[in-house]
Amino acid sequence: MKIIIAHLQLMRPANIITAVADILAGFAVSGAALQLFSAEVGTDPTLINTLLWLILATIGLYGGGIVFNDVFDADLDRKERPERPIPSGRASVQSASILACILFLIGLVSAWQISVLSAVIALAVAILAVLYNAWGKHQLVFGPVNMGLCRGGNLLLGMSAIPAALQEMWFISIIPVIYIAAITMISRGEVHGGNRKAIVGGAVMYAIIILAIIGLAFLSEILWWQVLPFVLLFSFLIFRPLIQALQKQEPRLIGKAVKAGVLSLIVLNASLATVFAGWVYGLIVLLLLPVSLLIAKKFSVT
Repeated sequence: MKIIIAHLQLMRPANIITAVADILAGFAVSGAALQLFSAEVGTDPTLINTLLWLILATIGLYGGGIVFNDVFDADLDRKERPERPIPSGRASVQSASILACILFLIGLVSAWQISVLSAVIALAVAILAVLYNAWGKHQLVFGPVNMGLCRGGNLLLGMSAIPAALQEMWFISIIPVIYIAAITMISRGEVHGGNRKAIVGGAVMYAIIILAIIGLAFLSEILWWQVLPFVLLFSFLIFRPLIQALQKQEPRLIGKAVKAGVLSLIVLNASLATVFAGWVYGLIVLLLLPVSLLIAKKFSVT
């Protein structure tokens, strides 16, 4: 049982829930969500099947990528985070590597069930995840962008439910790229603190994201006021801990800001989902937040 729990900790289940929210948001951007619940068509079992395969794909891809994070950081974690499963001896580099590969395989095979396009996107996400863990995270500029591309690819994976939508709406994936780049930048002070410039830079990028969502709301067919409550909640959740971290720049406060940023991905995705599919669908996505928060009490997020 202890071995199972240790490997679950490596997967960071609370974070995986945020990846599921990426798929749900991409599903909405593609127009599939509106088709799924269309009153004229009725609930489409084919689209439900597509959505379930995509959710399984992202669980495998995100889980595998985050397990590889601990594999590549094993030596560093022995110094900075000895309580983590690998340095504490509760899991080994070999067992973690096998788990990561199995999860990646699940992700790729699941995406293949949808289309070749979905499988290609999934493969790109897996490659980007390994690149980030092995090299990208140590690069000052490319690191945050690399991590952001993983999330952007995940949103595209959700959009691949309707391949034609990718040609018209691919640019929406830039939003999670910028957002994750901001979180990754802020997290650089999570261990040693003192990263004022990174926190300010992250705050500016957060503001850009909020303005982008508001702009999309006014351009969409959905009434803008439906999106406003989601945007306000999103702003509160990310800026409150970030301002505290900016004031003192202590590792503990920076860690809280990073954790809030990761979990608030669900609210970001709920906002995007509302823009393209209405507040009811957005609320469905938002319901993943309490689930993620509950799991985060048991498993590490950062």
